[in-house]
Amino acid sequence: MTEAIRRTAGLATPMTLRVAVTLGLPDRLRDADGGTAEQLAVELNQSPVALDLLLNHLTTLGVVERTSTGYRTTGYGANLCADAGNGLSNLLHLNSAAGRAELALVELGHSIATGQAAYPHRYGRDFWADAAENPQLRETFDRQMTERIREQLPQIVAGCDWARFTSILDVGGGQGTVLAAILRAHPGMRGHLVDLEPTAVDARRTFSAAGVADRVQVTAGSFFDPLPAGADGYLLVDILHDWDDEHAHRILARCVQAAHPASRILVVEPVGGMRGSSEMDLVMLALYGGRERRLDEFRALAEPHRLVLDSVVALSDERCLLDFRLAAG
Repeated sequence: MTEAIRRTAGLATPMTLRVAVTLGLPDRLRDADGGTAEQLAVELNQSPVALDLLLNHLTTLGVVERTSTGYRTTGYGANLCADAGNGLSNLLHLNSAAGRAELALVELGHSIATGQAAYPHRYGRDFWADAAENPQLRETFDRQMTERIREQLPQIVAGCDWARFTSILDVGGGQGTVLAAILRAHPGMRGHLVDLEPTAVDARRTFSAAGVADRVQVTAGSFFDPLPAGADGYLLVDILHDWDDEHAHRILARCVQAAHPASRILVVEPVGGMRGSSEMDLVMLALYGGRERRLDEFRALAEPHRLVLDSVVALSDERCLLDFRLAAG
């Protein structure tokens, strides 16, 4: 039991995987000949002795195997290749948004002591300011959000009666993957997406590729600023859990300000105690100062904005749909 705890707590293995992906080892060693530690060290400007230690642990993990010509990526290790289609390479790369952000978890003690994000404690500014200044972080974050939702799109489209809306505004809709899927399933619906430049540019490409560009408008802007008014539904997918209560209130206030009396505020994200995990609670806290809120916390968040939670639907193993209406009067 002690050994199991030690393995669970150890940082060497997760960091080995992250360093391997950052160096591109799974891709580089995928061909039949593979390579030796000495060859790779010259190519990648690494220490040959240290790189061999890394490759040895990757062998223990089953990511690479020894051959007569050095090391070669296994079928299991191919899941870490950039073109594997599972998002792992983008998630683990130390220069990507997720890879850089997760290193803030070493400062988790700060978050537990203060209730605040550890990211600015480690890097000197919050994640969003960092991404705004670094195009690579922004691009890899947008890609991560698109990859993590892709497999659940059919469930999201099928799990809600979207046909009751003639128009939906996707608030912070990223590259437009969710809204494009909804619009494709409902030809009579119109959409509008708001997100920062250059994410908004990517969304326009998504809508064009999906064949719905003639039914959707894209506005470059922040959800902390006034939103386009009059949509039947204001959709927030994986937005509120990225923020503390103060900022979440500001986002909801902008939605309510733009809504008409019959509009709905639709929140799609994990819910604590239902689809949220204890691990992700800590990740959201350390990275952004957010959390996976429970239903009572969502109700408390909504009440000052005269929002009433009408229904909760489990869309997938990871996300729920919370349907809010404006209170009468």
